[in-house]
Amino acid sequence: MIIKPVGARHAGLSLKASAGALIVAAALGAAAPVLADVAGDAAAVQNTLTGRVSDASGASLPGARVVIRELGFTTSTDRQGRYILPSMPAGRYTVEVDYLGYPTMSRQVTVAAGVATVADITVSDVTEVAEIVVVGSLSDGVARALNQQRTADNTSNVVSSDSIGRFPDSNIAEALQRVPGIGVERDQGEGNFVSLRGSPAAFTSITVDGVSIPGTSPDTRAVDLGALPSEVVSSLEINKTLLPSQDADSIAGSINLVTRSAFDSRGRNIRLNAGGSYNEMGSTNDRRASVVASDTFGPDRQFGAVVSASYAKTDRRVDNIESAWDLIEDADGEDILGVPVQEFKDYDTRRERLSLTGALEYRPDALNRYFVRGTWALRTDDEFRNLLAILYEEGAIQPGATEQSASFTAGRFAREFRHRVVRDENLAISAGGEHDINTMTLDYTVSFARGEQTYPNRQQLLFRSTARPNLSYDFSGDFDNPNLSLFTTQEHLNPANYAFREHVNRWQSTTQDETAAEINLNIPTTLFNQPAEWKFGGRLRQRDIESDEESFRNRDASARPALGFADLLSDTPSRNFDYNLGFKYDAGLVLDYFGSQGPLTAASAYRRIANSTTTDYTAQEDIYAAYGMTRIQFDRANLILGLRVERTDFEGAAPVFNEDTEDFTVSSFSRSYTEVFPNATLRYAFSDNLVGRVALTRGIARPRYRDNVPRISESGDRTAGEVIDLTAGNPDLKPTLSNNFDAGLEYYYEPLGVISAGVFYKDLEDYVFELTSRGTYAGLAADITRPENAPDGFIRGVEFNYQQQFTFMPGWLSGFGVAANYTWTDAEMTLPFAGPGRGTKAALPNQSDTTVNLSAFYETARFNARLAWTDRSDFLQEFNYGDPRLDIYWEGRSQLDFTADFDVTEQVNIYLEAKNLTDSEGVRYAGVRSRPTERERFGRLFFVGARVNF
Repeated sequence: MIIKPVGARHAGLSLKASAGALIVAAALGAAAPVLADVAGDAAAVQNTLTGRVSDASGASLPGARVVIRELGFTTSTDRQGRYILPSMPAGRYTVEVDYLGYPTMSRQVTVAAGVATVADITVSDVTEVAEIVVVGSLSDGVARALNQQRTADNTSNVVSSDSIGRFPDSNIAEALQRVPGIGVERDQGEGNFVSLRGSPAAFTSITVDGVSIPGTSPDTRAVDLGALPSEVVSSLEINKTLLPSQDADSIAGSINLVTRSAFDSRGRNIRLNAGGSYNEMGSTNDRRASVVASDTFGPDRQFGAVVSASYAKTDRRVDNIESAWDLIEDADGEDILGVPVQEFKDYDTRRERLSLTGALEYRPDALNRYFVRGTWALRTDDEFRNLLAILYEEGAIQPGATEQSASFTAGRFAREFRHRVVRDENLAISAGGEHDINTMTLDYTVSFARGEQTYPNRQQLLFRSTARPNLSYDFSGDFDNPNLSLFTTQEHLNPANYAFREHVNRWQSTTQDETAAEINLNIPTTLFNQPAEWKFGGRLRQRDIESDEESFRNRDASARPALGFADLLSDTPSRNFDYNLGFKYDAGLVLDYFGSQGPLTAASAYRRIANSTTTDYTAQEDIYAAYGMTRIQFDRANLILGLRVERTDFEGAAPVFNEDTEDFTVSSFSRSYTEVFPNATLRYAFSDNLVGRVALTRGIARPRYRDNVPRISESGDRTAGEVIDLTAGNPDLKPTLSNNFDAGLEYYYEPLGVISAGVFYKDLEDYVFELTSRGTYAGLAADITRPENAPDGFIRGVEFNYQQQFTFMPGWLSGFGVAANYTWTDAEMTLPFAGPGRGTKAALPNQSDTTVNLSAFYETARFNARLAWTDRSDFLQEFNYGDPRLDIYWEGRSQLDFTADFDVTEQVNIYLEAKNLTDSEGVRYAGVRSRPTERERFGRLFFVGARVNF
């Protein structure tokens, strides 16, 4: 049930919107005199020189350094290889192009004497459009990535689509795991959320072609990149420090997914990719296929269109064991750590990804560009889960229990079948233009983005044991494979020991829509007798969020299946690691049963009213931003000074359920705040290939939407004498702010090598964490989990990167090379008050002490092979304020992958991928490794395919 506040986006919010708009207008208005003076001076006698840098095949070369030697002017090319020098006096000059991987080239260009308005004159009269073609060949996209990194003002990494294709990375999250400082969270072996430089995933903003995309989950602002296939991008831009022109909600940094443009290369291009795999677990198969088509057309090739589509289907079997470590009461009434419940989950999952991208561009001349772009991606998980639960907590604990072992009389066990379908859908559409007018550059974009997660089907059928056997567990030996008495006595294998318990049906929908508009104005000038530019802009973002869940449970005899438990089983054995779970449910028979239960509505007697209302919420968040910055170009240094202001208007509402009257009311909340983000960024070129950077920046991480909403959500059932679990919102929650320092040094060497080192420190204020405390609710004892602000904290670290192909070696040995990176981080927060057993200090979630990537490769003109190892150390997932022994950690994980490809012809390439050769598992534990809470195995994967280019 969605309960909206009366008059959502009502007049009150409109007044706030007006106030936010005034901030943008005031900032731009304050800059107006500067704009007028600078524009007047710059327009007097200046002309524009623009051009495109490409290779012999017509492919654009982004990141090329373009220098006018006579004037000392320097710029770099954009993603389509285009450069622009808008403040050129008339005359003849030498244009020099410096690009890693090629010899430096120069060309004589004449800039004609012009008039103030370049757009009013034909290009030949005013501007020499220099089409500089660098002759040579690139082994892959490494050159494009390194050149963009080298010429960037801020600290960044770039991953090209060619480089992504060198690794067995099927989604964006997995492609990012090769980047220095990035760690990946996984679900059933596949990457989903990413952590940048030891920060929580929500500290990193995700954009597509500069358009912010919302997440799909109701539980986090972070974007699940596992839903986005790697085929949709042309490159990945990882910004580890931000500029004033970028959104401030990026404490860790931002990741921009750059889609393809028809102007990336000349003429018509069609690329096909298809293949299939063998999966070790379950002997299943994956399939992938994609197509990309682009063309430039029109009398002067001024139009460009590109479309792409990809489809992937993954059939996986996953083994999973979960042990719910918690405080239990021993026979003497004392609390000890133990395992009240164990679950053995046998997954059969079909995961499908479908994506479509497209762009239409119009470039009537060298000074004007228009575009419309769209990206859509859908991931569908269709999952069957067979579960065996051992319910120790339903028995009586016996004397002699320890943390590692315990015995219980009259326990229970249960068998469950769950069918779950979840869809994650992302959409981003944008339109805009860029114009060079009177030496000024104006660009603007309007966009719409949606993130949506739906559970159209999540049904469970549970049979529970009628037998009440004695049960025991013993973790004192091999704690990953504990000794469990049930698998010796085998009562769970007898179908006669089960009776129907319940049928559960739930569905959920979360939608996040963002409408945005931005404008930027760039004006060249001189400051301190040096070339400089002013840049001003504003951005409006309006986001609407709705989350709705419905829950039904039927334990009546009317819901009992017509077939008994034994008749619902198949002849397929269910094994989880070395444990025999019995026979799997017959999926077809259980689905028939689910269908026979018919549709459930809000009027159903089996609707769980509290669960179906208190988890719902709505929110609206408007962000108004304005910035101003200057970039001064000295002989070897670029200095950026700027300021960004962001105003946030938030409004949220949630239903509050009254258990006694079975009625609900709407609780709403609104809040506004304004933050200022100063920025100082220095790039210093000690030489053309030795670059240093220092940045002082400030960022923000706004709370999760549900955390600011005044809501109380109850989970589970109320049982006499038992403590109930509640999750509450906190309207007083503040956003997290961070003052950041970054410094780095990079050395680039021919043909395509780099050595770099960097340090970073983030000083956190009001970090958000969850606190669980004992209280009362509706007259009952309750554990209430509520977000709170920690006064301060920090994230600090160092990172190193090395990449080189050994071209100095003789003959065939020159094809060998290595790429390696290492990141060390340390993070901590100060709690508002001392926690039991931990004092006032605690680690930050998602922060691994070390992340390492190492790959050795061999590359020739037609053959490429790469062995890649990635490693991430242990990291905290969940923080338990009350007992640090129950902090949940992910164990560090290493993975070894191998890829190879061969060019059969100039158009046809075949490739092989081998993933997770080390058969690494995913393991979580409570406090120490000897208390495993989850162990998951997904096995090795072998994939073969072919690429065809037309």
